Amino acid sequence: MPRPGYSPLYQLDFENPVLEIERQIDAIEERPDADRYASELAQLNATRESLLQKIYEDLKPWQTVRIARHPLRPQTVDYMSMICRDFCELHGDRAFGDDPAIVTGFARIGSMKCMFIGHHKGKTVAEKVAAHFGCAHPEGYRKALLKMKLAEKLGLPIVTLVDTPGAYPGLGSEQRGQAQAIALNLLEMSRLRTPIVSVVIGEGGSGGALGIAVADRVAMLEHAWYSVISPEGCAAILWKEANESTNSRAAECLALTARRNLENGLIDEVIPEPLGGAHRDPRKAADHLQNWIVDRLRELSRVNPESLVRQRLEKFRKMGAFRDEMATASA
Repeated sequence: MPRPGYSPLYQLDFENPVLEIERQIDAIEERPDADRYASELAQLNATRESLLQKIYEDLKPWQTVRIARHPLRPQTVDYMSMICRDFCELHGDRAFGDDPAIVTGFARIGSMKCMFIGHHKGKTVAEKVAAHFGCAHPEGYRKALLKMKLAEKLGLPIVTLVDTPGAYPGLGSEQRGQAQAIALNLLEMSRLRTPIVSVVIGEGGSGGALGIAVADRVAMLEHAWYSVISPEGCAAILWKEANESTNSRAAECLALTARRNLENGLIDEVIPEPLGGAHRDPRKAADHLQNWIVDRLRELSRVNPESLVRQRLEKFRKMGAFRDEMATASA
């Protein structure tokens, strides 16, 4: 039986020392006389934990991107099954159709009733193709906004999970108003009179991510990334070639990790992941996510709607603001 978080088709080269120790552990545990090797197992497990700790506390940005794309990393539908009760999915944008790249519906998280919205990448090849690998069309953003306005009408808070490399860039989506749909979501979400919390759980690419992430509280899972463009897209523009070297340089320049986004004031909090990433212990990652969501919704439920909207607008208006000390001194 494969170890949790292990994928033979997607291995992270910087984890090779850990994978070798895990193979030794698995080989011993499969022996019929494994009980005789309890001390060796304990030592190997301690070494594994120490190595994981050392590797994951000093990740490079490009390594973080690769972890965020791990095929076994929990997606929106995984978290939905682990933290949501009484989920009732809602479909369609009442204008064109239903976009499987964004999932919406009523849910209960802990004791909190909410409108749950998130990107859907798909697990199988067929699901990924149908959901365009999590790249939403304009009907997906219109569906999300329609459900958000329904939540506002019913007095329900909104929870969004972001996990997309970006909005779908095809001809059809542009003809149906992709840019306008995202821009309208930014405008309308900024003035919804109900609490909104958003978490980047994997990839947070460009306007495709921001289209459902204008919230009172924005957080990132520890090994997620959030940026105006993917490292590959940035590398192709700046160096005319996307390869391991240029992708790594681009990831560093983009300041896309959770820690850097927190330092730059673009998010409010970083939600810790289990040692070795959420793909190694999805249940524990889901518990951390649920606790954060419930705590923030309780906190925001005590704020009146007028103050919510005012504080949300102030929060996003402050982003990117700076003071030119030299210009001030010369004046």
